[in-house]
Amino acid sequence: MHLLIPHASAVSDASIHTLRDLSLPNLSRLLSVLQAGPAHIADEYTLSPPHEHALAMAHGWQGGDGRWPWAALQAQADGCDPGTAPCGLLTPVHWHIGREHITLADPTAFALSVDESRALFDAVHPLFDDDQGALTWAAPLRWYLVHEYLTDVPCASIDRVIGRNVDLWLRSDPQAPGEQLAHTRWVRRLQNEVQMLLHQHPVNEAREARGDLPVNSFWLSGCGRAQAAAAVITVDDRLRAPLLAEDWVAWADAWRALDAEVLAPLASRVAQGEPMSMTLCGERGWQRYDTAPRSLWQQLIDRFKTVEPHAVLSAL
Repeated sequence: MHLLIPHASAVSDASIHTLRDLSLPNLSRLLSVLQAGPAHIADEYTLSPPHEHALAMAHGWQGGDGRWPWAALQAQADGCDPGTAPCGLLTPVHWHIGREHITLADPTAFALSVDESRALFDAVHPLFDDDQGALTWAAPLRWYLVHEYLTDVPCASIDRVIGRNVDLWLRSDPQAPGEQLAHTRWVRRLQNEVQMLLHQHPVNEAREARGDLPVNSFWLSGCGRAQAAAAVITVDDRLRAPLLAEDWVAWADAWRALDAEVLAPLASRVAQGEPMSMTLCGERGWQRYDTAPRSLWQQLIDRFKTVEPHAVLSAL
């Protein structure tokens, strides 16, 4: 079994203090007996978060930061197989305009209904449909754009942008090839056109009247042509929502539940000699741990060895 845990740590002082006070005995047991691989550390400003890098590497995908074809993989699962055409995930979102910058609200938090999503989709999809591609509705928060312009458009994962200044993730690379730069500008133009089209849309007026956030833009991510997902990996994503909301009490509770419900039985199975892999992913990096042959002497040492999870997680 290979277990991958995204959002296992963050760079804020609050998250670091939370980890220091958090007891995770089963994670500690696993870290004491599993063999650590190299740590892959960058920073919190890469386009793709560490768990996407780790998964892409496990699948053996070709690509790079912000260029992993997650949209095509999800589209296949949603019954919207793009075939060999480039595909991107278009998420309807709310951009909050503040005094100094614009931030992106977590779209899972504003309960967009099927009817609302379809009405908004019907309003905007003519902007995307041309002789090189089209937009397809799959779910309230999952619209898929299949278009030749998305062959090599680097995009930030929405997990990177939620709660942050969107300007950090919208800047074009002036050193990019001319065609790539033109396609990126095409996406920016579509964002502007969608914002104007959705302004005062009846769905948004009704949402605002009852105190809900309007949908005033979209976020494009996961662009590229489909590649085979070769690895079988279990992803436990329960830490995502509280971390992105910076709800550290809920995040700590989710970590305790994960430790008790998932890591405890895994630690017992590893103690019985079963093979296992575990990948921990923070905000800046990730690290994989695997079972490995251990001598009787090493097994004896393991009984007395303690690895503090907060030291490992805070480094990620």
